[in-house]
Amino acid sequence: MKPAAPRRHELSIALILQDKFTIAAFSGFIDALRLAADDAAKSRQIRVAWKVFAQHRSPVMASCGLRVTTDDGLPVPEDYDYIAICGGNSFADAAPSPQLAQLIQRAHRARVGLLGICTGSFAIARAGLIGDRRFCIHWNVAEPFKALFPRAHISVDRIFIDEGDVITCAGSTAAIDLALYLVMRHCGQDRAQQVMRHMMLSQMRPATMPQAHFYQLPPGDSHPRLRRALHFMEQQLDHPPSVGAIARYCGVSVRQLERIFRQALGQTPNAAFRQMRLNYGRYLLSAGTLPVTEIAHIAGFSDAAHFSREFRRAFQETPSAHRRARSRSPDAGP
Repeated sequence: MKPAAPRRHELSIALILQDKFTIAAFSGFIDALRLAADDAAKSRQIRVAWKVFAQHRSPVMASCGLRVTTDDGLPVPEDYDYIAICGGNSFADAAPSPQLAQLIQRAHRARVGLLGICTGSFAIARAGLIGDRRFCIHWNVAEPFKALFPRAHISVDRIFIDEGDVITCAGSTAAIDLALYLVMRHCGQDRAQQVMRHMMLSQMRPATMPQAHFYQLPPGDSHPRLRRALHFMEQQLDHPPSVGAIARYCGVSVRQLERIFRQALGQTPNAAFRQMRLNYGRYLLSAGTLPVTEIAHIAGFSDAAHFSREFRRAFQETPSAHRRARSRSPDAGP
């Protein structure tokens, strides 16, 4: 038997777009590959190679309505280092593609790496690759994922998770960090630094960077109006609405809303909102270099002293101490 010819690329990836895929995750991921591929930034596939395929047919419509033309058919997994499934708003479709599941299973048998980008992780789980792996799931789709795959171990506190044979990514801008991670692994740190310079990024965020969500629902079924209220509150972190405004948004009275919060969370809406804003402040402290005074304002507190007082009461440390600890341990979890 004639031996296979060696690949000339240091990294090769086939991307499969699902219907209603998210543009931010796909474009950020593939642009990082493009910038790593060519020393002259001319998009030539010299060091890195990629092809884009469709789950069903080309062109594929993104969630924003943009149509992308892809290569015909589905990839041969053995021709690539990774098969990346790029998902989006079609994760809950009632009729998932059996051809895609078979492709994922074939890739896994051939020891080809699998990448679940955004809700592409749903397709990997549907293909029977749950096992004891941890899946990185965007906080906004964690509940549907749990409902479909109750045995799966999931995390909403990281931006991507590498389980060796399967890497799952929360999506959006985290897909850029995943691409940089792969470029660094296969092409070296200098190549990854080149990409960051072109993309005007100061650093690659570690996988353990916490996702930007600020309230964890209790385990088990939760009241739909509780979810609606928390979602509304999370959208208003810098301009806290009144309890009355939250109740009106949810279509209940203030008394009903307070009863829902007490039963589900054991606290009032105001207390839950304060915790959410403190979590937001802690995230900003961990994620950047904004002054504490500015973080206090962004998180909806009257001033730095008010924020520091509430932060210490909630987390038993000051904002400055938290930031110093995080700077000493950049890969720590939230």
